[in-house]
Amino acid sequence: MNAKTAVALRRGFRGQVIVPGDPEYDRARAVWNGAIDRRPDVIARCTGTADVLRAVEMARRYGLLTAVRGGGHNIAGLGVCDGGLVIDLSPMKGVRVDAARWTARAQPGVTWGDFDHETQAFSLATPGCLMSSTGIAGFTLGGGFGWLSRAYGLACDNLLEADVVTADGKLVTASSEQHPDLFWGIRGGGGNFGIVTSFTYRLHPVGRQVLCGAVFLPAERLPEVLSAVRDHLAGAPDELFVSCVLSTAPAAPFLPAEVHGTPVVRVGMCWAGPPDRGVSVLAPLRGWKGALADTVQTRPYVVWQRMLDSGWGPGALNHWKAEYLTVLNGAAIETIADHVARISSPLSGIELAFLGGAIARVGADDTAYTHRAAPCLLNINSRWETGAPDEHIAWTGRFWSAMRPYSSGGVYVNFLGQEGRGRVLEAYGLAKFERLTALKDRYDPGNLFRVNQNIPPSV
Repeated sequence: MNAKTAVALRRGFRGQVIVPGDPEYDRARAVWNGAIDRRPDVIARCTGTADVLRAVEMARRYGLLTAVRGGGHNIAGLGVCDGGLVIDLSPMKGVRVDAARWTARAQPGVTWGDFDHETQAFSLATPGCLMSSTGIAGFTLGGGFGWLSRAYGLACDNLLEADVVTADGKLVTASSEQHPDLFWGIRGGGGNFGIVTSFTYRLHPVGRQVLCGAVFLPAERLPEVLSAVRDHLAGAPDELFVSCVLSTAPAAPFLPAEVHGTPVVRVGMCWAGPPDRGVSVLAPLRGWKGALADTVQTRPYVVWQRMLDSGWGPGALNHWKAEYLTVLNGAAIETIADHVARISSPLSGIELAFLGGAIARVGADDTAYTHRAAPCLLNINSRWETGAPDEHIAWTGRFWSAMRPYSSGGVYVNFLGQEGRGRVLEAYGLAKFERLTALKDRYDPGNLFRVNQNIPPSV
């Protein structure tokens, strides 16, 4: 993009246009994953739908490589590109709650912290991320699971409609009644078909207080812990969501000083029903002899949503590999324990999210999101601050390869790095991938929106 193109973009554009050399440039191009260092030619910070329409028009007219940024939290850094144009939606922060209808309409620059702040004023919520700093846009377009998902489904399952700017510069509303094919595709198919400028969600009466927290145990208890959690979740009510994280113990006041910096298992749990009814359900996950800490209590939902933010802030270097697991048997657990013992960085963490419940009750073909029947999702989060990445990438790859025999055959698209077309195909399976390709042919035949986990057009 040359200077004349940037000047042309500014005409009729209300937001800020940032180019190399501007004081804000380095801050504006930075994303959550510090391993991503890309230099776009121009960043168009949109204030509303009119700005998005203008930016798409310019991208199409000049044939620009185009990235779309929401919260900037994507592990592959797909909210920024080298050269070309970044359409930055982060200034679009509006949220409007309709408490009578239990719905909320939100713009694509909203984070889950922003969203929950508004909906919890009415004791309402919808399934969001496990941390509040993630943006709603990319999260929802890829599926989106969190603490409320076994009770109420994925974020995309609670999407009622979306306003979408398509590659030909039109604004359409996608819902079950309008453009239902597009509505199907954006619920799991990512940003392949356009730019969503408004999301309307179904809300649920979660209340302002939830029973939640974590139990911490020494890492050597890992096989015992994972087996017990697996068995408990097999018969537990849908209101219970559990995520086990294997990481280094933080220097937190609720943990004994002697375990700070040592490997631990954190069994995080959230009960989405009335707190008094959850006490007995959570009890088997809290009665561990020798537990290092138990932080489970009734607390504000918005506080729980922020609990993991500090340990997963921006700037660190990250390399992830993820896989849905069909089984979590003794051999799989032993494999996990073996690789955890050889972890390459004290900042890394391994997460096992236990799915099922409302997630699995949605029809397999009802949305583009796939692998609903998988009971568990493994995410290998390799994370470091300095030094060469080779050791960490190699450890991550060995771990992932060793877990493939237990895979359901696919990957969660929101946890997918820059892993190539074959892995994108695994995220959807052949039948859905072909259906998504046909949708791409209709809405973006020129592949304008290709800086993503791309589903290319057929020609």
